[in-house]
Amino acid sequence: VPIGRLTDLPRIVRTQVEKAADLTAANQDLKLNLAISYGSRLEIVNAVNQLLERAANGEKLIIDEAAIAKHLYTAGDPEPDLIIRTGGERRLSNFLLWQAAYAELYFSDIMWPDFTPQDFIEAIAEYQRRDRRFGRISTGRGLD
Repeated sequence: VPIGRLTDLPRIVRTQVEKAADLTAANQDLKLNLAISYGSRLEIVNAVNQLLERAANGEKLIIDEAAIAKHLYTAGDPEPDLIIRTGGERRLSNFLLWQAAYAELYFSDIMWPDFTPQDFIEAIAEYQRRDRRFGRISTGRGLD
């Protein structure tokens, strides 16, 4: 499923991306989001603008986290549990800022093309060793 501003793409590329999405729409075992011309800040601004447009049309709205989430490109998808960032960068770089609120982050110095299945297994193993707190603090005294 493509997320982002497909309208920024050349028509021929956009057509191919849409065709690939249509051909795989019925697949249920795995969902791949392909971020194309994507920026998380713009995604959030677009979501808020959609809500404002609905309000301007007379719809009574409560604007809260759930309302905004329903207007994101990833609406209806689960939030990521783990985000793997390759290439030695230690930042999200405007990627899934809203959705990554409680995601665990794994940083690797390995460039994406060189990231092997073994590297992926290592990332998953590291993730499994973590104590996921979803925003809660750890007292270190078993009081969590």
